[in-house]
Amino acid sequence: MSDRTFETSPQFYARIGGVLYLVLILVGMFAVIFVRGKLVIPGDATVTAYNILMSPTLWRVGIVADLFTHVLDVPIMLIIYLLLRPTNKNLALLALLFTAVQTAVLVANEFNLLMPLFLSGNAEYLMSFDPQKLNALSYVALKLYDNGFGIGLVFFGFACLAEGYLIFKSGYLPRTIGVLMAIAGVCYLTQSFALLLVPQVANALFPAIMLPCFVAELSFCLWLIARGVDVPQWQRRAIALRTG
Repeated sequence: MSDRTFETSPQFYARIGGVLYLVLILVGMFAVIFVRGKLVIPGDATVTAYNILMSPTLWRVGIVADLFTHVLDVPIMLIIYLLLRPTNKNLALLALLFTAVQTAVLVANEFNLLMPLFLSGNAEYLMSFDPQKLNALSYVALKLYDNGFGIGLVFFGFACLAEGYLIFKSGYLPRTIGVLMAIAGVCYLTQSFALLLVPQVANALFPAIMLPCFVAELSFCLWLIARGVDVPQWQRRAIALRTG
């Protein structure tokens, strides 16, 4: 989309961004709750490996769902950048870059979810391994995935802080959503660094610490769908940016 096209219809793109964001949230919840939440049994490598062995198609659907959310990340981050750029171009670009790094890390992290499928196969080269060792290796791959996800969310946490500030200062989006997004950023960073530094604290905080993140992102996308931006105020900011 060109800058001129966007400036004549920011509301249209705001609503597209909101719909894509909502789809991302719903598809992501499906992968977490109805795939990994169903098949992965915390602390039990044997049962987890058995569940994946018995439901390989469901496991693969979860991986594809994850990848679909990362594909959606690309247009969403572009639309959010264009919506927030009139407030502060450099900070909006920084938020976009943080989100781009997060997405790259999470895409690479999907390889860890393929490992249990490879280790549960009937390939001849696996016959020399004890089944319990294969189960343990599969579970280690899932632990790597959890930590890789936490590393990705470090970058998204900083993106949320930047976006929260920009939304708060914008004048064309609700300040409340800006505060919620900033709180979400703090929660993401707290959980991710706790996971890396003191895993027992992260386990105690999860999943409650993710609730503010869910509320913030859902509120943001629903606002974009229902109300979009204050177009006159957004356009005044855009003109000031262009002429300044």
